[in-house]
Amino acid sequence: MTDPRHADPDQPTSHSSAAGPGRHVAGTTSAPGAHAPGAHAASAGPSGRAAGDGPDGALSHRQIVTILIALMSGMFLAALDQTIVATAIRTIADDLKGLDHQAWATTAYLITSTIVTPLYGKLGDIYGRKKLFITAISIFLVGSELCTLSTSMTELAFYRAVQGLGAGGLFSLALAIIGDIVPPRERAKYQGYFLAVFGTSSVLGPVIGGFFAGHDTIFGITGWHWVFLVNVPVGILALGLVTKTLHLHHQRLDHRIDWAGAALLSVSLVPLLLVAEQGREWGWTSTNAIACYVIGALGAVGFFWQESRMGDEAILPLAMFRNKTVGISSIASIVIGVAMFGGLAALPLYLQIVKGATPTQAGLLLLPLTLGIMTGSITSGQIISRTGRYRIFPVTGAALLTLSLFAFHFVAYDTPLWQSMIVMVFFGLGLGFNFQPLTLAVQNAVPPQQIGVATSTATFTRQIGGTIGTAVFLTILFSLAPDKITSAFQRFAPTPDFQAALRDPANAAFAQQLQQSQTGGSTAAASGVLQDSSFLTSLDPRLAKPFLVGFSEAMDVVFLVGSGVMVIAIVVLALLPQVELRRGSAYTERSKAGEASRSDDDAVTAPAS
Repeated sequence: MTDPRHADPDQPTSHSSAAGPGRHVAGTTSAPGAHAPGAHAASAGPSGRAAGDGPDGALSHRQIVTILIALMSGMFLAALDQTIVATAIRTIADDLKGLDHQAWATTAYLITSTIVTPLYGKLGDIYGRKKLFITAISIFLVGSELCTLSTSMTELAFYRAVQGLGAGGLFSLALAIIGDIVPPRERAKYQGYFLAVFGTSSVLGPVIGGFFAGHDTIFGITGWHWVFLVNVPVGILALGLVTKTLHLHHQRLDHRIDWAGAALLSVSLVPLLLVAEQGREWGWTSTNAIACYVIGALGAVGFFWQESRMGDEAILPLAMFRNKTVGISSIASIVIGVAMFGGLAALPLYLQIVKGATPTQAGLLLLPLTLGIMTGSITSGQIISRTGRYRIFPVTGAALLTLSLFAFHFVAYDTPLWQSMIVMVFFGLGLGFNFQPLTLAVQNAVPPQQIGVATSTATFTRQIGGTIGTAVFLTILFSLAPDKITSAFQRFAPTPDFQAALRDPANAAFAQQLQQSQTGGSTAAASGVLQDSSFLTSLDPRLAKPFLVGFSEAMDVVFLVGSGVMVIAIVVLALLPQVELRRGSAYTERSKAGEASRSDDDAVTAPAS
């Protein structure tokens, strides 16, 4: 019998407690006297349908699609926000006078979403994934509304951190539920639905973000504020869909929550990211920097001690990483996340600052990247579904990412856009080959009971890499940009074209500003563009050239470092083992295990004849 103390008061309690901790199971209530092993029951609707229309109680295609509708609505919310902000961040940072601090608007979001991702996995086992999914959407909406109140980049970073607290659950919970109800071998068939979410957001997000950022006001509200306000109607729709279509019957199992592990993880990450962002101003060996190094190192030591002490209840169970597939995939995800987010952060800046594209135009120019992602994901998904072999795709994808980032290194300020867009396609292919296969490998390598923790671990490691990559690469960019711009001024200032432009009466104001900064060797002008680059769009192209060349050369270094990082990923992924994909869902395998366990118990307790 189910222990009523552990049963969700809002759900039927006819599920056997023999199913194991925190599990999602397809179905609703059991027939009288029947056992329904598992803790979470996923059904297509409230009609009380049986455990599923497929063999062994597996969900039918129709039931899975109905559940996917609810999951995709939440994932669309998070995916849309990321792409909208990516193309609008330059306009936002210019308006808030902090272009060189824009990394914090991204890293603050990534820090909080990264730290809470494992917590959502544990809390979902206790309180049910549906409740946590709704909570995540609600927190995300509150953070979105707060972002519109920002008056500085510091405030925006803080409010984006609130957004991240919600976003951390949107992807991991959705992927965990799919990992429960769809077999690994069949999971690729449903990739198209998730691709529709990412593809639509990748197309609409940059265009919508650019449209909002390109208007001074819309209905009396500053244009870029709508970048965050648009999340409100989308989020309300998502809440409605989740409430109506996502039915997960949950049997609670009490876990210890590793709050200390989450706190120590924060202590280890935040100081290191802080010094990555502020190191160029403080000095990398300054007192503040050294203090951050020490606090981060102590936090990391404390975190690993705490995780070892907590065992299976840890926020990141260390024993799981002893599994070769999980360990290799996790290391690879961190490395790929570093290069991926670094590249994705630099590309919109290149298009807007160097090529002079508006935010809307920059969004459209990134469509080849989206095409590459969708093509890579669809191709890998279909082949994996037919063959059951996934290892080749992460390795190939890592190679494509390496070559693409290295090719971006040669893109100059005057490189034709069509050449850059060809490289974007291959960059997208590399990402598409890595998105699903690595998550699939981790989910397939662990027992069905650990699907939730494994999924959150896969998401967590990728976000860790993304957080590090965004902070480090944008720090490299804005650290090098002043020197690169100054060097470009020294090369171009003596040229006849530049001197003729300075003598043009239409450029008198800029000529006067440049003359005032001569004592600093044009460093003042270089520093000024890092605060607000919007003046470049109206500046005489002959005078803007040193700024554009300087930015482009600084970005070349970012892409070169990124390609070097990806070489490490290739080496790591070469060690990834090929494990045969299971043909049964986590639900059906847990059901069989539960039935076998009960049969053994009955055999032991049966009276001797």
